[in-house]
Amino acid sequence: MSVQTIKQNTNNPIRHLTKLFHFLEPYKFKCALTITTLVINATITLILPVFVRQFIDGSATEDLAKINQIGILAFLATLLFGFGTSLRYALVSRLGEQVVADIRKELFAHTIRMSQSFYENLMTGEILSRLNTDTTLVLTVISSSISVALRSTLLLCGGLVLMLITSFKLTFLTIVLVPFVLLPVFLLTRKLRNLTKENQDRIAEGAGNVSEALNATNAIQANNHEELSIKAFFEITDRYIESTNRRIFIRGLMTMVIISLCFTSVGSVIYIGTRDMLNGVITPGELTQFVIYAVMVGGAVTVLSEVWGELVRAAGATERLFEILEISDSVEDPTDPVLLSQPVQGSIEFRKISFQYQNRPEISVLDNVSFTVKPKETVAIVGPSGAGKTSTFQLLLRFFDPQQGKILIEGIDIRDISKKDLRNCLALVPQDPVVFSDTARENIRFGRPDATDEEVIQAAISGAAHDFLNEFPGGYDTLLGERGMLLSGGQKQRIALSRAILRSTPILLLDEATSSLDSVSEVAVQEALNHMAAQTTTIVIAHRLATVKKADRILVFDKGKIVAEGTHEQLVAEGGLYAKLAALQFD
Repeated sequence: MSVQTIKQNTNNPIRHLTKLFHFLEPYKFKCALTITTLVINATITLILPVFVRQFIDGSATEDLAKINQIGILAFLATLLFGFGTSLRYALVSRLGEQVVADIRKELFAHTIRMSQSFYENLMTGEILSRLNTDTTLVLTVISSSISVALRSTLLLCGGLVLMLITSFKLTFLTIVLVPFVLLPVFLLTRKLRNLTKENQDRIAEGAGNVSEALNATNAIQANNHEELSIKAFFEITDRYIESTNRRIFIRGLMTMVIISLCFTSVGSVIYIGTRDMLNGVITPGELTQFVIYAVMVGGAVTVLSEVWGELVRAAGATERLFEILEISDSVEDPTDPVLLSQPVQGSIEFRKISFQYQNRPEISVLDNVSFTVKPKETVAIVGPSGAGKTSTFQLLLRFFDPQQGKILIEGIDIRDISKKDLRNCLALVPQDPVVFSDTARENIRFGRPDATDEEVIQAAISGAAHDFLNEFPGGYDTLLGERGMLLSGGQKQRIALSRAILRSTPILLLDEATSSLDSVSEVAVQEALNHMAAQTTTIVIAHRLATVKKADRILVFDKGKIVAEGTHEQLVAEGGLYAKLAALQFD
């Protein structure tokens, strides 16, 4: 399944719940024990009306010994029923929590490994909605609804059999009335199913809106957009309420009709049964037993109608979960990866690369681009915004795959190298660095989790982060806040630089890595980068040409093509786009 099919898939039958068997498989013993307790409890429930009949008919014969015996058996059965009910509750509750935890783990692991094209088509809030809200619905089904449905089914089937044994005539009458009870279920279920799917989509829409707004509060406030953002969220919430109200109405209508028909049917059966008792066809105990079974069967049908609504809702949630789990990654790892020779020297070749993003296939981001980078060479990529500069890094990291051409490292097509081995060769410093809600030490160590504290500090010194980190009250152990809220843009870049330095990879990718630094910090960082450049292959993307004047070569990109190549002096002398950019910045 592809990401694009998610929005188109509206079919939502109960069969989607069968996909949960995959997650139940590791807990076969618990499932078997749960089913055993269900069967025992249902059997005891079905036996109790027999005791009632024997009490009533035994009282008529004044057989006190028999009544005492029946009373003891009924008491023991009740104790066993209570124990079984408690055990069943504990089993299904724990089973539900374990299975949902497994689903959440697999869903998170699956999404975190997906290529960037996956995130182009799904909002973060929508993924969070499926990870939290939808799995909660699945939890309700596993820990409650399924066991209740199985128990009610056993009571329904067992009750019907015992009704037949008690009175064939009354049972036949009951069966004749059953279709009038079941028909509304099938008529209303489809409507309920569609409304449930719509309801979950509204929840996901709201989660996506909130996630996007909370991540852009500065922009919202700076542009006086608060009221419009609030209005947009209110409208989404109102659509959710409308959808919920329609779903509640249909489910309530279905329950009302079923309950009314069930008890009307039971009342009709009691009326005819009473006439048979007065005519001596059945005993008072048998009539009471039959009525209890009839009420039991009617109650089971009512419960099943309630549970059916929950199962339909959970089926929609399960479908939404598996829509993501069944998406195949557009950037797949090779089945038989080629190992890079160690140590990696860092040679890179782009060979006739053409690339378009999936959601913008009409725009060619890179058009037949070819270039090479020698080991230990520093190559700069410059050009106007939208020229395709950052896309070269995304392709090199295999966030995406090109539609045409090859990218080679050490002469090997990167599609033949495992993504893990490939990315172990690369260190990226992005223009907008990611800082996690953790300590400064762990944010730098993120680049190499096994690094010692001394190595972290040395990387911070090289990345010009050491001084400002020491000014914090907690030093390197200072919590930096969500998305690094405690840091300025320049400080975030220095954390990202330190992280890349700590990785110590043979290839370094710098995407506007010093754009937010002040002049003093930039000099210090540039010295560290120059030292690293002598030991690594470095590709630098820059708008500020002063930072790339010393590059071994400069590639000039424009509209997805390389329009010029050379040193700073050569490109200025040639004129063209680079000379114009240089004139704007240096004159």
